[in-house]
Amino acid sequence: MADIISESGLSAGAVYRYFRSKDDLISAVAGTALTSADEAFGALLADGATPSPEQAMAAMLHVIGDQMANHPALGVDVTRVGVQVWAEALRSPQLAARADDVYRRLRDYFAEVARRWQATGQLDARAVPEQVGAAMLGVMQGFIVQRLLINGTDTDDYLAGVKALLAARP
Repeated sequence: MADIISESGLSAGAVYRYFRSKDDLISAVAGTALTSADEAFGALLADGATPSPEQAMAAMLHVIGDQMANHPALGVDVTRVGVQVWAEALRSPQLAARADDVYRRLRDYFAEVARRWQATGQLDARAVPEQVGAAMLGVMQGFIVQRLLINGTDTDDYLAGVKALLAARP
């Protein structure tokens, strides 16, 4: 919290007026990130659209790379906070519950993409949309980690790899 207070330029009292703890602050930032995801999936799934898994991954990776990496309202890399949430969720039941809600919602969005794609006959009828959604969420989380830990990780390069993987045929 000391780092946050220092960066904000506000007094400790001002920061604590809005956030009782680091957990509350992290939870608020997670909510901000989820709003961006909600908007992206809302656009993708509007009016019964059937976006491909590739289109869904492209949309989310661009949200991460273009919006979350330098959040326009917050002026920070929100993905760094996301990774912090992952670590803090291991010790905090409040953050664990919040992370569970956020990532289940994202996984459900990806599962809905898979369900719709399956309904068009483009995804194997034996595929389980919830399993596909979980895998797609993992690919998205992998991108977040790589961008933060491997210098030069590029959104479009990563997406090209995802596209190649999704286009692979047995």
